[in-house]
Amino acid sequence: MLQPPASLDIETALQIGDTLVFSQTRQHLTTLQTQIFQATWLDQTYEEMAINCHCSEPHLKRVGANLWQVLSQAVEEEVNKKTLRASLERYYHAHQVNLTPDAVAISGKSLTADPDLGALILLNPPPIAASAIPPLEVETFCNLPFPEGPVELRSPLYIDLPPIEAKCYRELLRPGSLIRIKAPHQMGKTSLLIRLLHHAQTQGYRTVALNLQLVDRKTFEDLDSLLQWFCAIVTHKLQLTPKLETYWSDIFGSKTSCKDYFENYLLPQLTQPLVIAFDEVDVIFKHAEISEQFFALLRAWHEEAKNSEIWQKLRLVLVHSTEIYIPLNINHSPFNVGLPIELPEFNAEQVTSLAAKHGLDWTLNQVQQLIRFTGGHPYLVRVALYHIAFHRFPLSQWISLATTEIEPFSNHLRKHLLVLEQQPELIMALKSLLMTLNPMRLKSTDLFKLTRMGLLRLQDNQATFSCDLYRQYFSTHL
Repeated sequence: MLQPPASLDIETALQIGDTLVFSQTRQHLTTLQTQIFQATWLDQTYEEMAINCHCSEPHLKRVGANLWQVLSQAVEEEVNKKTLRASLERYYHAHQVNLTPDAVAISGKSLTADPDLGALILLNPPPIAASAIPPLEVETFCNLPFPEGPVELRSPLYIDLPPIEAKCYRELLRPGSLIRIKAPHQMGKTSLLIRLLHHAQTQGYRTVALNLQLVDRKTFEDLDSLLQWFCAIVTHKLQLTPKLETYWSDIFGSKTSCKDYFENYLLPQLTQPLVIAFDEVDVIFKHAEISEQFFALLRAWHEEAKNSEIWQKLRLVLVHSTEIYIPLNINHSPFNVGLPIELPEFNAEQVTSLAAKHGLDWTLNQVQQLIRFTGGHPYLVRVALYHIAFHRFPLSQWISLATTEIEPFSNHLRKHLLVLEQQPELIMALKSLLMTLNPMRLKSTDLFKLTRMGLLRLQDNQATFSCDLYRQYFSTHL
């Protein structure tokens, strides 16, 4: 009888790891899982792996977490990135007591060594489903970035939303214009904004993009702090000399001082129109004491452009999610003037186009099946296509797995759940809807909020879940 070595070499560890994964999933390690396993064995960080694999670090962590979960089930103890080596060596010593050159027994499963392949293989392995398709090679896969954040300007994965882009481009040319882009979370608002700003730049316009998520909390403590920050950041981005002390007056107040700064200093410095884009405007909604006054100021500037040539230089773009809603004075709010843009879900033609960009030649029936599962939500569609293209699963098989695990969509779904947990009346409304397979009438305020979140849609004036994913998730999490 051969004694097991004191520690496993990387080749043997990988062979055993592959066998254990196969015993649980009936599939061998994918190319990316193999790279993660080997890099972890060599004590590399996810950051180092991302560079070597040409993949995003968050995606590597997700694939790694799934791998550790499968190995944990196989060895019957918790396996993670830090404990992989120790866990596998413990398992090796505990179960390979009768190691011979020809065969070993692991967890009651018979394995044999293949001298030609230099690998451990299962004797009488369970059959692999005929529909299983090998995963994409890493070189092909890495051309598909994991869908997180906005779609880059030059990315071929951006899907046009006609006639929305054309309407926005035309509106930007109109003096003193204001565009309001709204949609639920992860619908593509920032991706559209990037293209609007690029279009403005091609027209020779100056542009300033402000993501309000990046603003320090203390800036929102009072209106004066917010408006001084606003003036300072626009001045900085335009590469002009700040002159707040010249135009700011405690006597006239912050709103008048801010208007004076733009009207008599910033705008006269510019020979071309200026586009200021506010992304994540809903951050200000959370600060009721200043939000109404700030938005009233923007509304006043938009109105000034009707009669003032200097204010016609300014064009405003406001981008916000619809999950958060606060009532504002309609006579002092910018949210009922200008061009309203509400982003729609992807239709069958758009999903077909995006699937083709992922190397998937789908029938209309397959496209409609994915739309039913995701509701055509742009982010959910992109995540689904990414995983299907990577794993090369047939659509129906992948939906079945995704329905069980929900992992590809976990962050998206948890965000919705956190919002719902703060509003028990919405949970009760969803529970009542879950009790029936048919559309039903809900209280108007609940329906309003849930449709703004994108969870429900109207069908013949009655509410129904906007996709199968939401129905299945909330049926087990509420």
